[in-house]
Amino acid sequence: MVERMKISEIVKEFDENLEKVKESGHPEPTAMSLATVSKDGRPSSRIVLLKEFSDRGFVFYTNYESRKGYQLTENPNVALTFVWHGLKKQVRVEGRAEKVSSEESDAYFSTRPKKSQIGAWASIQSREIENKFDFEKRIAKYTLKYGVGKVPRPDFWGGYLVVPELIEFWEAREFRLHDRRVFERQSDGDWSVKKIYP
Repeated sequence: MVERMKISEIVKEFDENLEKVKESGHPEPTAMSLATVSKDGRPSSRIVLLKEFSDRGFVFYTNYESRKGYQLTENPNVALTFVWHGLKKQVRVEGRAEKVSSEESDAYFSTRPKKSQIGAWASIQSREIENKFDFEKRIAKYTLKYGVGKVPRPDFWGGYLVVPELIEFWEAREFRLHDRRVFERQSDGDWSVKKIYP
C-alpha cells in the first residue's frame, strides 16, 4: 500500500529543517538553486533566495524581464535545490512557476530597504552594461526620482510561486548509503511517499 501524506505535513518538515539551518549559523539558509529551461531546451541555473513558503509552494522575487523571467514565460517548469552542508541535507523541488499577485509583490517590495527598491528600478537585469558608468548613472537617476517618499514597485519586478509536483528530502549517511524520500503530488491532492536508492 502506498503511503499518503498531506502537503501541510511536508511543509512542516521543511520548516523544521530550515529552522535548524538558521540556528546553525548558516550564512544563507534560504539560498536555493533555481533551474530553468529555455524554449529551445537550454538549461540555466542560478542562486535565488526563498522569501516565503506554505502549502501553496515556494516564493522568490526577481525582475520579470531578466533572463530567468523570459525563460519562465517560455517554459514554467522549474527545479529548486537547497543544499545545507552543516546538516548534511538537501531538499529538491520540481514544479511549475507562476507569478504571485500584484498585491503580494507590492507587500514584499515595501519591506525591502530603500536602496534595494531603487536598485530594482536601476538594474536592467541580465542586460549588458555598455559603459562602466551606466549603472551608476541609472542608480543616481532613480535615487533622485525616488529619494523622498515611497518607492513604487516597478511593473517589471515581482514574485514567482513555485507550485511543487515533487519534493525530495535527502540526508547523508555513512559510506554514501544516503536516505532519500520522495513525495509526489497525486490527482486527488494528497502526496505519495516512497524511499529510493541512493
